[in-house]
Amino acid sequence: MNYSNLIKIAINALRRNKLRAFLTMLGIIIGVASVITMLAIGQGSKKSIQDQVSSMGSNMLFVMPGGQAMGGVQMGNSDSKSLTLEDIEAIRSQSTSVGKLSPVVRSSGQVIYGNKNAPTSIFGTNTDYLDIRKITIKSGRMFTEAEIKSAAKVCLIGKTVITNVFGENVDPTGLEIRFNSIPIKIIGVLDEKGQSTFGQDQDDLILAPFTTVQKRILAITNIQNIYASAVSEDKSPLAKTEIETILREKHKIKEGADDDFTVRSQDELIKTFSSISDILTVLLGIIAGISLLIGGIGIMNIMYVSVTERTREIGLRMSIGGRGIDILMQFLTESILLSVIGGIIGILLGIGAASGVGKMMTWPVIVMPQSVILSFLVCTVIGVFFGWYPARKAANLDPIDALRYE
Repeated sequence: MNYSNLIKIAINALRRNKLRAFLTMLGIIIGVASVITMLAIGQGSKKSIQDQVSSMGSNMLFVMPGGQAMGGVQMGNSDSKSLTLEDIEAIRSQSTSVGKLSPVVRSSGQVIYGNKNAPTSIFGTNTDYLDIRKITIKSGRMFTEAEIKSAAKVCLIGKTVITNVFGENVDPTGLEIRFNSIPIKIIGVLDEKGQSTFGQDQDDLILAPFTTVQKRILAITNIQNIYASAVSEDKSPLAKTEIETILREKHKIKEGADDDFTVRSQDELIKTFSSISDILTVLLGIIAGISLLIGGIGIMNIMYVSVTERTREIGLRMSIGGRGIDILMQFLTESILLSVIGGIIGILLGIGAASGVGKMMTWPVIVMPQSVILSFLVCTVIGVFFGWYPARKAANLDPIDALRYE
């Protein structure tokens, strides 16, 4: 059995019906291109989520008031008084894996300057907050420990707030705004961070000393949240465990009783969103893979037509000594060529489509080598599987009946 002759015969047969061969391959081309494009978009989305969460601080931890119910649903709310400054001091003095700590209190309201106003949020923090959240100052300075102790009416503001009340390309450092009815002096401007993974504008905020927000805006003494950072990314799990142990002891929570707080790490957020992204990627791949199945059915249909059209040819080959295996391999080779050529075109089209989607929608795409290899292997399998039955039918034809076929 000469395989080179089989390939030549198969190519000549396909060339005689170029349009039909192309239309047959179209299902494979679309299927492969869809699989590669969908998986590239899915992988790009996963990487984007990981990068955005990591940009907030890959070793960051959140401590929230309230425990958890079954299924991970948080109980309690930001008004719970389960977190205090004493908790922060206990963590700072007892934990070896926690680097920086910041209390966080928050209030929503109107920022006012002259005759302009806009809704925003003010966050009360300490001097460690910028390092924990990976926020940098564009101009001006951070408030000092002395200003925290005196609950000074000073703040730093984000780009969105500046745009809303001052306009574009304005540096308001040194000016005074009002948050609701409280006058606050701007001492710094924050660098732009853009939207978060959750679609939240990270530049629509005001930062002030937490004591200022506690006493002058919220009139509370408790802390709504604690932001912390581990000394290194690999120490995050240990830091989380230490915080939980310290707070359970501080809050005198008995063994077996539920916590009145919740600790979350960035690593947990990344894993959660990555698992969701993986599920969506698999679903997209399955949906795109249906096109491959349809393409395979198209190959089977056309090969049956080809067998019928070439029945007399098959009979002639058998009458001069052609074996059933030779006839089977001839048609199987044609089927595999259709599938493989369609697969190669589909791979090139898929890579191009993924790149085009990334550029037009400014969406990150990652073409994984595994998806290309898998698509090509699936094409080959489809060519063999869906071409086998028509080829077998051709090989089993009776030579005399085939020669009489009109």
